[in-house]
Amino acid sequence: MVRERREHKGPSVVARHRLSSYSITMPPPLILASTSRYRRALLERLGVPFTAIAPDVDEASVKARIGEPDAAAVALARAKAEAVAAEHRDAVVIGSDQIATIDGRILDKPGSAARAIEQLQSLRGRTHRLVTAVAIAHPAGLVEFVDVTSLTMRAVDDAALARYVAAEQPFDCAGSYKIEGRGIALFATISSADQTAIVGLPLLRLAQELRVLGFVIP
Repeated sequence: MVRERREHKGPSVVARHRLSSYSITMPPPLILASTSRYRRALLERLGVPFTAIAPDVDEASVKARIGEPDAAAVALARAKAEAVAAEHRDAVVIGSDQIATIDGRILDKPGSAARAIEQLQSLRGRTHRLVTAVAIAHPAGLVEFVDVTSLTMRAVDDAALARYVAAEQPFDCAGSYKIEGRGIALFATISSADQTAIVGLPLLRLAQELRVLGFVIP
C-alpha cells in the first residue's frame, strides 16, 4: 500500500484555516510527510492508499528556537507538512511530531543504550507527558491538532531498565520506550483519549479530518 520515496527539497487544539465545507468528487493524493515505520503502519490501518515522503526539516534547530514542548511539537508537524506540500500542491499532506516532556524539558530520541537508560531513570516513579501534534496541509489550507497523553512509570530498578533497553532497543523513540511492545510493562497508569497517539499518529481525530477532506474511511 505504501510507496516510499525519499525527497530532499531544499494549546491542546490548534486549527488554522479550518474548512467549514470542502466538497470534492475524488480525494486528492494523500502523502505522509514521514518515513517513520511506526506512522506508516498506523496510517495503513485506515485503508487509504498513500505515499510516504521524508520532509526536509531541521528538527534540532526548531526545538532549539522554540523550546516549549507543546509549541515545538506543533511547529515541527507544521514544518514537515508544509515542506512536502510545497512540492505537491495538489495533495493532502500529513505531518506529525511527537515530544516526550517532563519538568518542561524535551526528551529527544536517545540514539544509544546509555542515553535510553538515562531517560528512563528520569521518568521512573513519575508522570510525564507525551505530546503528539498533527498538521494536515491541503489545497485549501491547513488544519492542526494536538493529543496529550499522561503516563506514570513504575519505580523500575536499574537492572530492569537495562534489560528492557537491551531487549527492545528503543533508540528512535521519544522517551526511550515502545508502548506497543514490552515498554507497556514499565508503566503503572496511562491516560489518553486516543491510544494510537502514543505510537505516533492519533487515528481517531486524523480519520475525522480526512473524512472532511473527502476520503472514505472506512
